[in-house]
Amino acid sequence: MAPKAKEKAKPSPSSASQPAVAIEDLFTSLNRHIQQSEYEQAVKVADQVLSIAPGDEDAIRCKIVALIKADNIDEALSTIESSRRLPIDTSFFKAYCLYRKNKLNEALESLKGQEGNTPTMLLESQILFRLGKVDDCLDIYEKLQKSKIDSLEINVVAGLVSAGRASKVQGKMEALRVKATSSFELAYNTACSFIEMNKYTDAEQLLLSARRIGQETLMDESLADDEIEIELAPIAVQLAYVQQLLGHTQAAIESYTDIIKRNLADESSLAVATNNLISLRGPKDVSDSLRKLDRLIEKGNGPQSFQLASGLDLKLSPKQREAIYINRVLLLLHSNRMDQARELVAALPDMFPDSVMVVLLQAAVLVRENKAGRAEELLGQFAEKFEKSDKSKVVLLARAQIAAAAGHPQIAAESLAKIRDIEKMPATVATLVSLKERAGDIDGADAVLDSAIQWWSDAMTEDNKLNVIMQEAASFKLKHGQKEAAARLFEDLVKKHGSIEALVGLIRTAAHTDIDKAEAYEKQLKPLPGLKAVDVDSLEKTSGAKHVENGPHVGITEPYEAKSKEKAKKKRKRKPRYPKGFDPTNPGPPPDPERWLPKRERSTYRPKRKDKRAAQIRGSQGAVVKEAVNPVNSKSNQTTSSKGASQNAVAEQSKPSSKSSRKKSRN
Repeated sequence: MAPKAKEKAKPSPSSASQPAVAIEDLFTSLNRHIQQSEYEQAVKVADQVLSIAPGDEDAIRCKIVALIKADNIDEALSTIESSRRLPIDTSFFKAYCLYRKNKLNEALESLKGQEGNTPTMLLESQILFRLGKVDDCLDIYEKLQKSKIDSLEINVVAGLVSAGRASKVQGKMEALRVKATSSFELAYNTACSFIEMNKYTDAEQLLLSARRIGQETLMDESLADDEIEIELAPIAVQLAYVQQLLGHTQAAIESYTDIIKRNLADESSLAVATNNLISLRGPKDVSDSLRKLDRLIEKGNGPQSFQLASGLDLKLSPKQREAIYINRVLLLLHSNRMDQARELVAALPDMFPDSVMVVLLQAAVLVRENKAGRAEELLGQFAEKFEKSDKSKVVLLARAQIAAAAGHPQIAAESLAKIRDIEKMPATVATLVSLKERAGDIDGADAVLDSAIQWWSDAMTEDNKLNVIMQEAASFKLKHGQKEAAARLFEDLVKKHGSIEALVGLIRTAAHTDIDKAEAYEKQLKPLPGLKAVDVDSLEKTSGAKHVENGPHVGITEPYEAKSKEKAKKKRKRKPRYPKGFDPTNPGPPPDPERWLPKRERSTYRPKRKDKRAAQIRGSQGAVVKEAVNPVNSKSNQTTSSKGASQNAVAEQSKPSSKSSRKKSRN
């Protein structure tokens, strides 16, 4: 088109005046269409201008803006590329189009070299926010505060909440001299900061205020009721989420279900409501939950194997997108669809490279496939990668659990020992000692206890657990034959804490090593009431529970006998004996209570129907009928006579003929 434009640039003066007037009229029409938001018509008029003046900068800019406003981003990018040779700087528009296409890194690259004006800084802050670089985004907002941009405080509060600085929201709002109820968007973002700080009641009240302010504001703008409900759908979903956090599960389920059924919400709000409803249901109705998530997740054609439907990748935060994928994997595991779970889990590390939940799900799939060793290796590699981060704690705990369940106590102990924050806690110490014992590493278990004692001895905390650790360490050493070391620990406990239990342990332990010390500490035990009246010599002469005639028994035999009677009354509880192969935890259906009755007496018994067809004799009447009847009668006579004979034998053979006749009459 450039050569043709040059040819048209040399007309006569009379003919050159006509295109100039036409271009002015076209620009007037173009301006009118843009003011009336008729962007498709504006694009057509801009094309008419460019057909007359191909290199017109204003026409190209108007066309690009109109295409962006009409959501025709691909066409806008192609227009930008076609005008690249022209002396027109369209890098800002290109960066915005790439931002809309979710090509964030390319968009950020396109902004390099641009002036630090307000539109460029705002676009850069939005790109950084979507990339998760919230700290850099907040730095730009700090610079923009001097520009006095309207509603900038809404983005500032959203950035602080996303960066995990919810506690600084109130201070920032006071510095900006704005109130949370100045707009429904700011009230919503401030309520989100309350949720992050676990102030759920305050968040609920502020969300209700945000909904009221939003309804009033949007009604003043003459929006229809359905449009207002769609605009305020995020507030409704967040209110349901607060109810869920407050423990009002049924109310939250009803709210989520109502939002989904009414379908008067934007795609992102519907996706969040669906995901939260599925999380509340848990493993119940897995098939329906999977069907709902299938509408949100679809297989991608590009480098990503999976993507969210309806452009949700651009509208949801990385945390929200990750929650949807995680819930789908959990549902697939619950429904035992291992192939689909394996396929989805394999795609998640590229989408969320530093996510702890993704690694835990990969380990869960491997454990379900009986590949515990591979799961331990995977978790170990992730823990080493984020050794100095809090992410390693959860991963190491999961690795320890998997290793302990798989019969690898040494790996489990190694994982627990790497968590420095809880390594010396009594519960962790007890677990480590138990794991070391299972692995046969008694010296290692002993070293764990000694290290814990040293740590708690040097710790300057109010809730010191030194006495608990020392008591368990002494018992462990005594159990494994280290009597002298156990005696020293018991003695320290007695001297520093005055523990009666430690005193008893010390006496029992010292009795094996130092009798004099045992007797010396035995005197510190309080005497039991009533033992002064007992004659030890007479007790030694007794045999069993026989009464001692010459020994004193006043005041002690009666309570002793009473206790023995009470003990005799107590019945010893024995464990029930089950049949071989019976599992009491999974007994199955209860046995039939009528199983001991004869079949004829059971309620389920149904007698067999007599075949009436056997009595029907087909054919002509005559001799055949008589021949058929005679054997039957003779057989009945034989049976009746035999029955009568057996019964008559019992009844001293009285009247055999009468009984046989009665039998015949019955037949």
